[in-house]
Formats: sequence, C-alpha cells, structure tokens
Amino acid sequence: MARKEPTSLKHPISQPMKVSSVTGKITDNNGNPLVGASVMDKATGIGVITDSNGEYALNVDQSNILIFSFLGFKTLEIAINGRPIINVIMQEDEISLQDVVVNAGYYNVKEKERTGSISKITSKDIEKQPVTNVLAAMQGRMAGVSITQTTGVPGGGFDIQIRGLNSVRTNGNNPLFIIDGVPYSTDPIGSGQASPVLPGQPSPLNSINPEQIESIEVLKDADATAIYGSRGANGVVLITTKKGKRGGTQFTANVSKGVGSVTRFMDLLNTQQYLAMREQAFANDGISPLPDRAYDVNGTWDRNRYTDWQETLLGNTSEITTLSSSVSGGSQGTQYLASGSFNKQTTVFPGDFNYKKANFNLNVNHESENKRFRSIFTVGYTIQHNLQPRDDLMTSALALAPNAPALYKEDGSLNWENSTWINPLSSLEGEYEAKTYDLIANSVLSYQISKNFEIKSNFGYTSTDNNETAALPSTQYDPAYGLGAAYSSLKVGTMSRKSWIIEPQLNYKEQFGKMGLDVLVGSSFQSQQGRMRDDLGQGFSSNSLIYNLASASVKSILLSQEQEYRYAALFGRINLNWNSKYIVNLTGRRDGSSRFGPGKQFATFGAIGGAWLFSREDLLKDNKILSFGKIRASYGVTGSDQIGDYQYLDTYGSTGSNYGGIIGLEPTRLFNPAFGWETNRKLEAAVEAGFLNDRIFITAGYYKNRSSNQLAGMPLPGTTGFSSIQSNLAATVENKGFELTLRTVNVQTQDFNWTSNLNITVSRNKLVAFPDLESSTYKNIYSIGEPLNIKKVYQFTGVDPATGLYTFADRDGDGKITFSGDRTLVKDFNPKFFGGFQNSFRYKKLQLDFLFQFVKQENYNATAFFAPAGMLSQQPTTVLDSWKKPGDIASHQMYTTGANGEAANAASRYASSDAAISDASYIRLKNISLSYDLPLQLKDMRCKVFVEGQNLLTFTKYAGADPEFKSAGYLPPLRVLSAGLQITF
Repeated sequence: MARKEPTSLKHPISQPMKVSSVTGKITDNNGNPLVGASVMDKATGIGVITDSNGEYALNVDQSNILIFSFLGFKTLEIAINGRPIINVIMQEDEISLQDVVVNAGYYNVKEKERTGSISKITSKDIEKQPVTNVLAAMQGRMAGVSITQTTGVPGGGFDIQIRGLNSVRTNGNNPLFIIDGVPYSTDPIGSGQASPVLPGQPSPLNSINPEQIESIEVLKDADATAIYGSRGANGVVLITTKKGKRGGTQFTANVSKGVGSVTRFMDLLNTQQYLAMREQAFANDGISPLPDRAYDVNGTWDRNRYTDWQETLLGNTSEITTLSSSVSGGSQGTQYLASGSFNKQTTVFPGDFNYKKANFNLNVNHESENKRFRSIFTVGYTIQHNLQPRDDLMTSALALAPNAPALYKEDGSLNWENSTWINPLSSLEGEYEAKTYDLIANSVLSYQISKNFEIKSNFGYTSTDNNETAALPSTQYDPAYGLGAAYSSLKVGTMSRKSWIIEPQLNYKEQFGKMGLDVLVGSSFQSQQGRMRDDLGQGFSSNSLIYNLASASVKSILLSQEQEYRYAALFGRINLNWNSKYIVNLTGRRDGSSRFGPGKQFATFGAIGGAWLFSREDLLKDNKILSFGKIRASYGVTGSDQIGDYQYLDTYGSTGSNYGGIIGLEPTRLFNPAFGWETNRKLEAAVEAGFLNDRIFITAGYYKNRSSNQLAGMPLPGTTGFSSIQSNLAATVENKGFELTLRTVNVQTQDFNWTSNLNITVSRNKLVAFPDLESSTYKNIYSIGEPLNIKKVYQFTGVDPATGLYTFADRDGDGKITFSGDRTLVKDFNPKFFGGFQNSFRYKKLQLDFLFQFVKQENYNATAFFAPAGMLSQQPTTVLDSWKKPGDIASHQMYTTGANGEAANAASRYASSDAAISDASYIRLKNISLSYDLPLQLKDMRCKVFVEGQNLLTFTKYAGADPEFKSAGYLPPLRVLSAGLQITF
C-alpha cells in the first residue's frame, strides 16, 4: 500500500542540512492523482513515493532540488527555494513510444518488441470527438483502415475496410470486433425490410459508447491476426473499455450541447432557369400545347413561386445533448469504475424525430494480497430508441420543382394542391421506430501457479434484442383518392442474438540467460443463436390501431428464421527474444466451424513474424541521432467462414400458396457439403525508426495479401432451377499497399507542447484469377486484373453538335451501342490513397487538437442524383450548358421530357457512363477540439470547458452532395459543433 513515510532510495550523503518539510500533490494533466510517483532529493538521494491520493511529504534542505518521476511521464527537476508546498502537474512522456504496451488480443506486447502490424488510438483521441459510433472516432487516424459513413441519419452505420477487399462477397469483408475479450457480432440488425430510412440495417456498433473506451487496436498483418485464425482474415478490431484505478474516489461529470447541419447543399436551378429548361424540353420533343399534367409550366402551379427544397426539407438544425458521469477509485487490491451516459439527437428533417441512447458500464478489478489471483469483471448495457421518418427526404429535396406548391394549407393541413403532386411531408405521417437492447459482459480469472506459469480463463456473454416498426398510415395518401384505412400498413421486425464464449489459457514465461521464452496455449468454445422475424399487417380499421398488428385485416409473415452457430478452436503462441534484439513470434490456430459440411469443418492457420532491433547493435547503441530502429517481417495464412449459417444444407421456404388447405414448400438452396474455408495469405515487411530521442518516429511498411478459395455462388444452368450453388471458386483477390506513419514532437517545454501525427496509405486491389469469368453471371461485375470495387460503364465521347445527343464509344466495333458489348469501360471506386494529419497543441491549461482527413478517389457525381434534364425534376446548374440548336458545342445534350426515345436512351446511357463519375477527392477538417482548464481555487476539483467539432470544413472539387458519401438518396454526414463542461473531483 502506498504510504507517505520516506522510503530510502539510497544511502544519504552525510552533510549538514537545514532541514524542513515539503509536501504536495502530484497529478497528471487531467487532474488525476499519480499514485506511486517518485519524489527524490537530488542532492541526498532520499526519496518517497506518493500515496493513494497522489500526495507526498519529504524532509529536505530548502536549497536543494527535487526530482519528480513516474513511468510514462516526463521527469521534472524543481528547485525548492524555501517553499513548504510544491504541487506538480506531470506531463505524459509522449516520446517514450518504445515502452508503450499494445494489446495484441490474447497477449500484451511492448511497442518496441512488436513483430506484427498494429495501429492504436487511445481515449485521448476518442473523447475529443462529438460522435456516437466507435467507427466515427477512428476515421482518418489509422494507416490501412478505411472508414466511410453510410448516412447522416442518427443511428446509421459506417463501412470499414482493413487493407482492402478480400472477398468477392460484399458481406465477406467485415473485420472481427473484440470488446474486452468478447467477440461481438457486427452483422447488421434485422433484415432491413422495416428500416427504409437507413441504408441496409441498423449498426450494432452504435451500442458501444465511445466515451467509455480506453483504447482501440487494429490488428492487420498475419503475425497479429493469425492467432484469431478464420476470424482474422479481414483484420481484428480490439476495443478495451476504461478500467478502475488505484486512488481515492473520483467523480467525473460531463455535459455538452451541440448542433448538427448538412455539410453542403448542391447548386440547383432557380424557378426561371427551371421553367426555361422545361419549356425547351417540350419544344425539343415537339409537344404543343403543353400537356394538362405539366403542372409546373402550364400555369397550374405559380410560375413565380420559388422554394429551396434542400433548405426546407434538410435545412433544420439537429440538436445534440450528451450527459455522462463516472465514479472510480479503489485500493491496491480492488479497483472499480462505474459510468453512465445519455445521448439525444434530433434530425435535420421537419418534425419531432430523434435518436436516444442510454448506456451503463461497470468494471471491477481485484488482486489478492499475494498477487497470484486476479479477476476482472466488466459489464455494459445499452438501450437505444430511434424514431425517424418513414422515408429519407433527401430524394425529395433534390427532385422537387422549385415552383412546387406550398407544403401546408392556411388551416395547417397538408396541401395536396388539387391532387397535382405528392406532398413530400406525407411520408412523415409514417414513422420508423427501433428499440435496441444490448448487453456485453466479460469476466477474466487468472492465477499465478508459479513464477513462470499462469492459468487464465475468459468468459463472455452478449445479448442483442431489436424491435422495429415501419408504419404507413392512410393519412400519407391524398384524401381525394379515397384511400381509407384499408390502405394503411405496418411492418414489424424482431431480432434476437445471443452468444457466449469460454477461453481457457495457459501462459509460460522463462528467461534462459539472454533468451526469453513466452509460450501461450488456449482454446475457444463459442455458441451464437439468432432469431429473426418480419411481419406485415395491412388494412387497419383506424390509424390509432396501426401499431397493433392483431388489428390488421390482412396479416402475413415476410420472414421467419432461426440460426445457430458453433465455433471451437485451439490456439497457441511461441515468442523467442534473444537479448532484446532478435525476436521470433510463432502463432497458430486450429479452427472448427458449424458453417461447413462434414469433413470440411476444421482448418489450420498460422503465421511467423520476426523483428531485428538493429539500434541495439553495438555499432549504433550510443548513436546520438538514431534512438530506435527495427526491421520486422511476417508471413502467414488466415481464413474466413463469413458465409452465414446452414449454407451447405438443403433449405426450403414457403410457397405462400394454399393447396387443399396446406401451404406448400419449395427448395431454396441445394446441398453441397464440399466447400470449405477461404484462405488469406499475408506478407508484410516494415521498418520503424526513431530519431533524436524518438522526437521523430517513422514507420514504413509494405504488405501483400492474397485471398483465394473464394466462398461464392457457383453459377448453374437455368435448367436446375437455381442460378448458383454455394461453393469455393478458384478465384484469387490480391491487396497490396504501402503504409506510412510519421510522428513528430515539434516543441516540448514545460508550458508549451506541439506534436504532429501523419498517416497515409497507398493501396491497390486486384482480381488476379477467376476461372470461366466470361461465361459466369459475374462477367458484368468483375474483370481480371481490375479491382473488385469497380463499375463497368459506357465511354462518353461528348455531345453530337448535329443531333444534340450524347454519344458513346463503340468499344466492340460492331457499329452499335449495346449493354454487353460497349458497357465495358472499368472505373475504380477504391481510394488511390487516404490518410490523416493530426496536430496537438498545449499551452499551460489550454489544449487544441485538430485532424485533417484526406482521400484521393472517384465517385458518382451529381448525375446520379437526378432524372434526365428536361423532365419534371430539379437539376443542378451544370445542365444550363446544354445543346439548343445544330452546331452548338455543349457539355449536356438537348433537354427532353422523356417523349423523345433517342434522347431518353442517350440520357440513360449517360447516367451509366464515365461522364457520371468524377474526381471526389477531398480534404476535410474531420475533428477539432479546444479545451481549457479553469484556474479554480478548490483543492480537489477540476473544471474543464471545451468546444468540439466534426466535419467542419471540406475542401473538394466534387459537385455532388458529399464526397465521402456513396449512397444516392440518403442524407449525407452532418457537420457537428458542440460545447460542454467537464467537472472532476
């Protein structure tokens, strides 16, 4: 137990002293007491260590100098100068990177002894961002990790790729997520049939509260991931939550208020420009007089009216409220931390829609007095309630004519303008509501049998339950149509997913002279059960009964299924360390999965990694410039079983037809027990170097991964009744790239610090082999030698000055433009390179951090969001440069209402050509945080005020909604600005 009594560090020097007592408290930059910090008189060598409150007392000569030191913090020397009280705030020693401990999953390793590729961010980076999804906190901060947001609607998700796409299946590229040692399924919640406002389905990762995360490590190469076997093919994300620490009870409370808005609006036509376009379209198509249904131009709608529908439907301000608190402390033997948080976000859509999330987390650590027995218990519980409009209004905001009618009548009811339009707010009559309950529990028990042997076991349990409804009441229809309650409907989705895991382990460590040996052996036993059901109710006698499925006149089951997944494995690691200079790391895993048929259920994966710390060679050991140098390399094989459950079995589904009172069955999948695991061979070589006492630290690495034995649908002839059968394709996908990280300590003084972090990734993805590709159903999707994430498009060659129509290259030379022969130009949607540049400044109690994220890529431009120019639909201002008469040179073809078949076909091809794809590179001020510690006079209280921003500025030439965004028709990411207060005592 820490104590205040002086503890002699060495024999004092006998000399006369004018002794007096000096006391004080040592804390870190956040006001947390540093327990066990050393305080030593420089002249005499007498010293003490701080107690559980970070306090010390020492008898010293008033003219002497005190040395303050603590592991991980910069050592300070402070002259006493007769002062009886000296309080010290110690700064973290950010340049001692070599001794940073990294979580590698089943074991921990010092950064300097790491043989694998592992990227890490800590709570210092995470807690400065106003985000609710853990993946948002990782964007732009890790080399080799590409993350994109799929929607700006609260509760939406993110896509993550670690070193590219490995599988030809879109759902076969997800990394493994481990939370406090427990595998956490990130498969989307539900089937998606009841969540139309979100692309895909709700993301389970929203259940993880970023404020409660201590660190995130991403394992990338074979050396780091092979110990996870089949689950490590696409990388591993390790999330560690905050733990209790020794010391007195400490209470922390946070409150923040923020606002969110759409990052940018597109430049669209005003009313005069729009009407001129429409009139020209009718003239081009030879239509006169104007049709009765041309309400926008024939005078039915006010020709002088103008509404900015982007501002009207998407221009509201989202309000964000966050409350959180925690209490922590403990003795030397037992520590605890309990925390809770609440977050509420409204939307930018009209109406009272919101997303709420409440979270509770508890951690208790215990160590016996003899330090042999240790236990860690962690449990987290999250409740989410998401209430959103039935449809995303993004499509309406970009499609509505600028002179479309008013939304409301004078009496406040929806305006249907004599049935001449569909009021966009009618979709708000229906609601999408989802309630999610998520539990993650983990316990780790360990016992030190002897000096060298430790036995440990990890126990984990997760439970996710989701209930969602999508209501379409009759009030969403124009009353003039007389569509009563019989046309109301409700979709109900329920999902339940439970899993448990047990992982006993045995660890042996020994030092044989200069040789260090570390052996780990363990096993995994995991089971996961899932249930999912979607129901549809139609025809409610009253809209007040619409959420009672039993009240529907017609009820049907859209989907009903149960799944069970069982997994078992034996894993091991042998680490050899010679003289802290030469390191070899061997890892392996024998996996068994219930997703494969008999004889194919087991596979073995493994890797070897090595490192040479060349800076410890005698020639360089005392080098003044090079402070650290390491060369590392690894090679290994990981695998994948991400194909879903029961894929090898015959399965049957209901025909939905009643024959003689019996509902029939029909086959939905053919039996094939012959397919097995995907394999991913990973190779990497890297160099790490620190200069000037690690004030400059650089890591440069090259990797090359090849994924083969692809699990995909094998094409079948139509006579079989099936388009494909689940099998292993002899297709090979290659990912290779270069990663660079650079960290610099630019200025480091007592009052002012400035550090910078740069990461950049250059990656290439390629389909190396695919037997009989041209005769398969994949021929219009993939090409040998090209990336997986491609689009085959027409090659746009301009506007014919004579006809005014878009023209395209005849790539197969047959004299005509056809889908199969000429839609063959390959456009790569993978980023060419991406990364982030972070800077951190501290001046006394003022802290400033900001991160710029950058991506070099191509994406669909504004063309993807709009109908052909000339139709009853809004357009970007770029269409003003259009063909009017023979001889015109223009970027856009003649306007058409769609009645001109040739013009309509050309417009359709244009949207499927390279003209619809343009540079979508951007540099974005992803995150900024400014905080200040108020100079309070209270001894044990600290108060910090802060301002944080997300997606504040974007520098791009892209003309679409948002360069990061890849889903047309959905709300893009929001710009968020928040301010708050943190109190600690």
